Amino acid sequence: MFVQTDRLILRRFTPADAEQFAAYRSDPAVARFQSWDAPVPLDDARRTVERFAEGDPEEPGWFQYAVDLDGVLIGDLGLNLSENLMQADLGFTLATQYQGQGYASEAVRGLLHHLFVDRELHRVSAEADARNTASARLLERVGFTREGLRLSNSWFKGEWTDDVLFGLLRDDYLSRLPPTPGPSA
Repeated sequence: MFVQTDRLILRRFTPADAEQFAAYRSDPAVARFQSWDAPVPLDDARRTVERFAEGDPEEPGWFQYAVDLDGVLIGDLGLNLSENLMQADLGFTLATQYQGQGYASEAVRGLLHHLFVDRELHRVSAEADARNTASARLLERVGFTREGLRLSNSWFKGEWTDDVLFGLLRDDYLSRLPPTPGPSA
C-alpha cells in the first residue's frame, strides 16, 4: 500500500487487476480524452498491468497507481516523475460507474498529500483536453491553478485539440492545509 484515504487505497497494480482494468478502459466514455482507444483487449490489459506492477514510484518516468475501493479496482492515477525528482505530471482515469461520487477527487487529494508532505515535491502539473470540463473542474477543486491554454496544440484521435495547463506548487498546497494543533496552554 502506498497511500490510504478515507475510502480508497492507492496501491501497486497486481495481475488480478487486469480484467477490471480492461473493462473500464474499454468504455468509450472513459477512453474519449485518454491516449488509448477502446476497447482494450484482455491480453493487452494483462501486459499493461504487468508493466505497471514493475514500475518504481521513486524513479523518474511514469508510475501508475491502482485506485482501490474495498478491494475493487475503480481507476488509476498516473504520475510522471521528472529526472530532478522534484516535479511531476499527473493524470487520472476512473471507471464510469464510480464517477460523480468524489472518488477521483479523493484519490488525487490523497496522492497530492503524499507527494507534497511525505515526498516534498516542489510542483505537480496536469494537462487536460479543453473539452474535458469534468477533469478541469476536478483539478481546480483540488487546488490546481489554471496556468494556460494552448490552442490547437495536440493532434489527438484525428483532430486538433486545445490543451488546458494546470499547476500546483508545494508552498501553495501547504498553505491551504488546516493548521496542526499545538500543545495546550
